Formats: sequence, structure tokens, C-alpha cells
Amino acid sequence: MSILVIGVNHRSGPLSVLERVTIAPTDVPKAVDGLARLDNVREVVVLSTCNRTEVYAVAEKFHGAYADILDFLCDLGDIAPDELHPHVYSEYDDRAVSHLFDVAAGLDSAVIGESEILGQLRQAWQVAQREGGARTTLNLLFRHAVGVGKRARTETGIARGTASVSHAAVEMAVDHHGSMAGRRVALVGAGSMGEGIAVALHRAGVDDVMVVNRSPERGQALADRINGQAFGIDRLREALEASDVVLTSTGAGEPLITVDLVQGLERADRPLLFVDIAVPRDVAPGIADLPGVTVLDLEDLITWAERGRSERFAEVDHVATIVGEEVERFGLEAAALQAAPLVSSLRRRAEALRAAELERHANRLDQLDDAQREMVESITRGLVAKLLHEPSVRLR
Repeated sequence: MSILVIGVNHRSGPLSVLERVTIAPTDVPKAVDGLARLDNVREVVVLSTCNRTEVYAVAEKFHGAYADILDFLCDLGDIAPDELHPHVYSEYDDRAVSHLFDVAAGLDSAVIGESEILGQLRQAWQVAQREGGARTTLNLLFRHAVGVGKRARTETGIARGTASVSHAAVEMAVDHHGSMAGRRVALVGAGSMGEGIAVALHRAGVDDVMVVNRSPERGQALADRINGQAFGIDRLREALEASDVVLTSTGAGEPLITVDLVQGLERADRPLLFVDIAVPRDVAPGIADLPGVTVLDLEDLITWAERGRSERFAEVDHVATIVGEEVERFGLEAAALQAAPLVSSLRRRAEALRAAELERHANRLDQLDDAQREMVESITRGLVAKLLHEPSVRLR
């Protein structure tokens, strides 16, 4: 049995590939269910964020499971295996465990130490539990991973400064303009990433924010938190025409903001900045070529974030030490978990032999009084326990 991870992330492939294999939150349960039905997959968790799509699995045979999961990713993105394979990474057993712990600790993120990944990881685990994908082994693994993420952020300064993609998106916009004072901002999407952007905008002193969202209730709730305005998705054009900066992070699955939409805006030649951190992208690629329009996406954010890593890089070695310790600890607990049925079986067999031997001598034991019989029971039980102690400990 092996634990393995197979995936594509912001380092292994370009955004054009990553967005093709991204799974919308509403589709993750179906993906877990489909993968869990594969012959070579015993347990599975699917983690899909703006930085990565990864499948964690428990499998009897690594190569069979690898082939099945690769086929799943190819079908998902309608990508030929030869096209996808250069961008896929895979690890198994201790290296797969170490990779997940790196992810949980924020070491594998576009923004080192980012905090959002821990909530995303926990949500992916919960979905897998509900769908029956995560059972004994992956429950133990992801429980450890959440603990590693908390420990890394508590015991080190890895999350110091800008440590979330949403906050980095706002800081990148501020960096582009020099200041956000007096600028009107449209925030498209009121999900968890949108909430993070809203908080960062408020901290940056932006007091004129239009929250555009498909769900009016959720959009209004977020707008109320930051003293902004709520717009339905049907008023997207109106929000774009009134904005200087547009930050977008929906899970629409295809561009909400098209070339025709932007070309038709009445803006009197005012420049417009889009910061699109959605995967797949919300802003159609051709919009970057329009006059007066600047588009920054996740690849630009990754490049921008590289410049601000030095403060947190000092903590990377400390976090890596924590990850190493936790990988070893997980290995010991996983081994004990796998040994438990064998130890239990060994003890049941020994007890059965003890009982059979006493039964074989039942006629002679009948000559003993109750106290003497209890003494024989106690002595034989104790002898079996002592004989089994060392092999049980070694197995665990």
C-alpha cells in the first residue's frame, strides 16, 4: 500500500495548463466519488485551489493508480497525456507526506507562508470524508497536515507580512498605482478569496468598493462589512464603467469579463487595471491588448511575490525542520495503525490456544477449588501477555 500525490501547480505548469485542470468547488465531490471508484484507488482527497490541483490517494499499486489518476486529469482538462505529462509531478510514501506538509505549512505556495491554503486543505479533507474518499489512512494524514500548518505558523514567522494571495493581489494593485487613494474599486466575487480581498482593500484605505456577485445576499453581506455597495452580476458593466481597478476571484470556470464587454464600456479613455487571481481566469486573455487596459493575473502575482519573500525566507529552514519531524511522527503512527489488526489477531490466536489448552485439561482442573482455578487463569493470562508484549511492541 502506498500514499501518493499527483498534481499540477503554479511551479510545474503555466497558468494556461493549470486553469484547464482546476476543479470548481461544486464539482469536487463528484471528482472524489469518481476517483474512489477506480480499481487501483482505495482512498482519495482532491485539493484544487488557484495554485494547484492535486490528488492524494492510497493505492495498492503505485503505477496502476498513477495511470488512472493521470487519465482523470487528462479527461478533466481535455488534454493529451503527452501535453500534460511534462507539467505533472508525483511523489509517494514519505515524499508524498512531506509534500502535503509543505503545502499545509505554506512552503509550496505562490506567496510563502500564505494562510488561505490551510482552510482550503481542511475543506478538501471534509469533502472527501463526506464522499467516503478519506478513511483511516488519509484521515490520519490530513489530521497531521492541519497540525503541521498550525505549528508552522505558531512557532515561526513564516506568515509574517503579506501571507495570502488575496492580500498580495491588493498590494500588487497598490504597487502598480503607487496609491489607491481616491480610486473606485470593483470586487468581482464574494467567496472566501473575495472576502480576503475586501479585508485587504479596507486595510489599504480604499473606501469606495463595489462588490459584484451572483448571489445578492452574499454580495450584500460582504459589502456591508466594508461599507461598500452591492451589485448583482447583471450590473457588471455598470461596475466596470465606474471603476479604476477591478479585482476578480470567482469560480465561474470561464471568463466573465470578455473583450466585447470591455470594448463596449463608456469610460472616456480612463485607464483600467484588472487584477485577476481566479483560476480559470475571469478576464479573457485578449483584454490585455486593448488600449488603456492593464491585466495582471496569477503569473504576475507569483513574479511580484518573489520580491517580497526575503523576510519569510529566513523562516523556511525552521519550518522545514518542523515538516521533517512531523513526517517521521506520521510514519510511526501510520505503521502502528497498520500493525494494529495484526497485533489484535495475534492476541486473539494466543488467547484461543490458552483457552483450548485449559479445556484439554478440564478434568484435572475440576479437582481444584474456585481460588485455585482463578490462580491458574491468572497465571496463564499473565504468561501469554508477557510472551506477546515484545513482538507487539516491535510490530507497532
